[in-house]
Amino acid sequence: MKVRVKFAKYGCMKFIGHLDVMRFFQKAIRRAGIDVAYSTGYSPHQIMSFASPLGVGMYSNGEYMDIEVKNSAENALKPQMSSAEMCRRLNEVSVPGIEILSVKALPENAGNAMASVAAARYTVYFKDPAFDFHFLDSCLEDFLAQPAIMVTKETKKGTSQMDLRPGIYECRITADGSLEFLVDASSGGNIKPALLINALWRFAGQQRLPYFAGQPYAQEEELPSIVLQQVREETYTNTGTAESPVFVPLDEVGEDF
Repeated sequence: MKVRVKFAKYGCMKFIGHLDVMRFFQKAIRRAGIDVAYSTGYSPHQIMSFASPLGVGMYSNGEYMDIEVKNSAENALKPQMSSAEMCRRLNEVSVPGIEILSVKALPENAGNAMASVAAARYTVYFKDPAFDFHFLDSCLEDFLAQPAIMVTKETKKGTSQMDLRPGIYECRITADGSLEFLVDASSGGNIKPALLINALWRFAGQQRLPYFAGQPYAQEEELPSIVLQQVREETYTNTGTAESPVFVPLDEVGEDF
């Protein structure tokens, strides 16, 4: 049986990288007594897939992990536990900064978490409460009205030009002065929050680019005063079409068991 686990990552855990989070869950699953399935071969490992690795320094309220567990028909000695029980057990062996929010059973034809990601919603705010994004109220509409928003994207093979505009589905400034946006998060057009914010920053005529919490400082630089915190609020799959997308949270694909 395929199971999708939704979890939040916050506090000091924002500084823990993706590979260490994966190792943590491998141990947590064993400690929780979940009868997880293993791959075959000379080096068996838990069958596990994460939706989209979270950048270091970023909080999240909508992370997803798929695992495969054995059901009672395959192992009569360990009857299948309910989704509520599995969620409770994982939280009991978790650490401060990682909270299991839900556990859902997936249909047999459901794609894995990583292949299912189509979009993500983010909130960005100033760590200094004296600042907010309302200074961009007058230019945000003009920024989104551009037919193309070209940026330079760094890849493993070098740099390339990317048009952000087709992948920006929503973008607004909230009442409390945070910046909230829904953007493409698929493997083919993934828009990182820093790309969008830096493009908006330059469009507004700001000379000094902001610093994102969790990024290392260059030794020769002084600590910058403009520090932003990023939060991934939710991760979505597309149940519509490419021309008319319908985004739903990844856990809505499954159901309680």
